[in-house]
Amino acid sequence: MLRVRFTAEDFARIRFTPRPAPLQELHAALTTAVVRRGGPPLFAPWRGRILRSLPATAGPLADLVPEGRPPSFLDVIGDTMADGFEQIRATSPGLVRSELERVYGAVPVPRWIRGLHAGDETAWHTLHRAQRAAFETVLAPVWSVVQDLHREEFTRYALTAAEHGVAAALTGLAPGSRLHEGVWEWPGAAPDRDVCLDGRGLLLLPTFHHPAGPLLQDTPGHPAVLTYPAGAGLPPAVGGPVASTEALAALLGRTRLEALGLLAEPHTTTSLARALQVSNAAASSHAAALRSAGMATTTRTGRSVTHRRTALGTLVVGA
Repeated sequence: MLRVRFTAEDFARIRFTPRPAPLQELHAALTTAVVRRGGPPLFAPWRGRILRSLPATAGPLADLVPEGRPPSFLDVIGDTMADGFEQIRATSPGLVRSELERVYGAVPVPRWIRGLHAGDETAWHTLHRAQRAAFETVLAPVWSVVQDLHREEFTRYALTAAEHGVAAALTGLAPGSRLHEGVWEWPGAAPDRDVCLDGRGLLLLPTFHHPAGPLLQDTPGHPAVLTYPAGAGLPPAVGGPVASTEALAALLGRTRLEALGLLAEPHTTTSLARALQVSNAAASSHAAALRSAGMATTTRTGRSVTHRRTALGTLVVGA
């Protein structure tokens, strides 16, 4: 379980990142693809494509994460890849050294990594080039979708906080979590952690590539950064749709896949039922299933209900 302990000052310093952070999202995606298996069914074909398509120039990133334990200086919040790398490059040699010692333990450290805390520009160039190559392969093809999803998540959080308060907004980010007596408890998060903010505040950052649970960066003297899985996750298309039509039909069902295609344009339950040639109840059930998977939204105006595909739904069907 993750426990985040707030003071009154911390509640006043909760912030939500206005834009996605490319390097943080990249590290989340690589963790999902390489380190942590499982996840929603659509992640399996995505993971296979990522592992096959990563160029050799991205290989040094694997050296930095032995046994799936990344050094904390890689976790930065920058609006662009360049901003993020500048923040990483500005890390003090002492912190670079201590973090590499932590993640490697008694395992021999590759020579180029030893050059990082020694200030060797060739070593830092190797890291920068590897990050750029991985970003171009993993995230560049879907970055506009990540930005759309981030805006949707930002808006949802802001509206919930405005209408129901910060406590409801926080617990809404993590189904099953609760805020009790100043402690935000997130069951199922591993490893078990107890974090005291002590007035430093909390920065919230959604990720769409890491469905397994929260990632908490807790650097003394700085606001804690909580990267949390948003929605149903994003299995991105690299060089084409996430899966073939036949594979998607087997996963979603042909009628539901047809509904997802139709919802490129807004449909009421009645118009969707008419187009699918099913009952209103069946159309409503299909829309609800797509909505729960993050592929569709439903809005109500009076007695009228309208369904429409989300950015994730568009990405899934590849159109």
